[in-house]
Amino acid sequence: MKLKGNHAVLAFVCIVLGFMISFSYQFTKQETSQGRLTDRQWSKENEIRTSLIEQEERNMELQEELASKQARVREIEEELARKEQEQIYFNLVEDVEKYRMFIGEIPVKGPGVKVTLEDASYVPSGEDVNNYLVHESHLFKVINELYISGAQAVSVNGKRLTHKSYLYCNGPVVMVDGNQYPAPFVISAIGNPDVLIPALNINGGINEQLVQDNIVVTIENTEVTMEPLLQASND
Repeated sequence: MKLKGNHAVLAFVCIVLGFMISFSYQFTKQETSQGRLTDRQWSKENEIRTSLIEQEERNMELQEELASKQARVREIEEELARKEQEQIYFNLVEDVEKYRMFIGEIPVKGPGVKVTLEDASYVPSGEDVNNYLVHESHLFKVINELYISGAQAVSVNGKRLTHKSYLYCNGPVVMVDGNQYPAPFVISAIGNPDVLIPALNINGGINEQLVQDNIVVTIENTEVTMEPLLQASND
């Protein structure tokens, strides 16, 4: 009985010891397995975190590049707007100067032509003398042809013409804006002589018509100067 009791105690101790060894082994195995899994997760998370940081840095670089390009675009737009505005101002100033020239507010000087119209030096006996004199219709023909051909300014015997000017005959003289001018009549025009002179001398044109009306015509290529209307009137 005593031997059996000792055997029973020894058996119980062995069972408990085996259980403890088994539990310790399983616990150690589980801890070891969990430790390895945590390392892999940490490595993966670290890789994702590093990639995310790199993407954020790249995004910041792209945003800075975008902001720089947008600033450059704004500079180009402002420069274009400034140049466009300057061009608009330049065109306005040019137009103002052109209108001031047309209405005679400023002096003008440049290449042009001088057309001289004279009464016929000989009147056949029995002919009507009026058919051998320069009339306002002859002046109108020359003036209109000069304007049509691009003349920028025109004067008659030094009197600059404007959009309000008027001409009419009064016996042997022609009235220009209320001022009397006898023949010969000198019509000066500022413009391209290479255009104005051929326009006057074209076949069947103004020159031939005037000659047929017994008018003596002289056309010259010359430098023309015209004073402002106010100064001209004061003189």
